[in-house]
Amino acid sequence: MIMEPISLVLFLLIALFAGWLAGQIMGRAMGVVGSLVVGVLGALLGGFLFRLLATSLDVSLRHDLPPYVWSSLVALVGAVVVLLLIRAVEEKA
Repeated sequence: MIMEPISLVLFLLIALFAGWLAGQIMGRAMGVVGSLVVGVLGALLGGFLFRLLATSLDVSLRHDLPPYVWSSLVALVGAVVVLLLIRAVEEKA
């Protein structure tokens, strides 16, 4: 599936915000590129996790939040999980 240019820009902005905020929550400074990478991975992982959770609980992901708020929340949760995984790997090494 090909994204429209504006959709891609909005996705990247939401991912950047989610990655930056996750870094603030986890106490990890990453810079712009690091925040963007963590945010994109977090958005993908968060989307997967939320769908998996909704399927396993047999609930709908319908909500009254605006799409950009919901997307930011999902990406933020995913980005925090990504940073937790990175921390776990770093501690093992």
